[in-house]
Amino acid sequence: MDDLARHMGVSKKTLYQVVADKAELVSRAIQFYIDMDKSELETVHEESENAIEEMFMIAQRVSEHLKQMHPSVLYDLEKYYPQAFKIFQEYKVKDIHGCVARNILDGIEQGYYRDNINIPIVTGLYVGRIDLIFDQQLFPAAKYSPKDVYFEAIRYHIRGIASEKGIEYLKDKFKTLDTQNPIF
Repeated sequence: MDDLARHMGVSKKTLYQVVADKAELVSRAIQFYIDMDKSELETVHEESENAIEEMFMIAQRVSEHLKQMHPSVLYDLEKYYPQAFKIFQEYKVKDIHGCVARNILDGIEQGYYRDNINIPIVTGLYVGRIDLIFDQQLFPAAKYSPKDVYFEAIRYHIRGIASEKGIEYLKDKFKTLDTQNPIF
């Protein structure tokens, strides 16, 4: 809190007039991040031409966030700031789950995703995978970057739910992209 007050050019007393303690500050920061994320996801949904492109645009956005995130962030959040962690968990379960379910329904309607997908199970797998990206036992930071793990998970997700039309779209759409680091 001393460093933050100094960085902001205010006294620590002034800072404590806005927040009760560091835990409240972290919870507010997580809520701010979530609010921004919801807005960005809505913009991506509105701007994408189809469900697969929407997932690709989300993957690009998440990739930028992951570059700036330390692998232990979720562990630290859970251990030291349980209320903030609870806010993030609720966001995953409610909002991200809903976003993925909507994307799957759109993709089925558009013909890009298979029509026999068990949506609750697939959305649960997608949301559950978020924690796995940062699992240091499965993917130690010295060997794997969260960004690389995330892209493999996205590739796995899209290829697993794509219809023949969706697979063809992937091939056509993404062969012009970065060939050294293809996403699909």
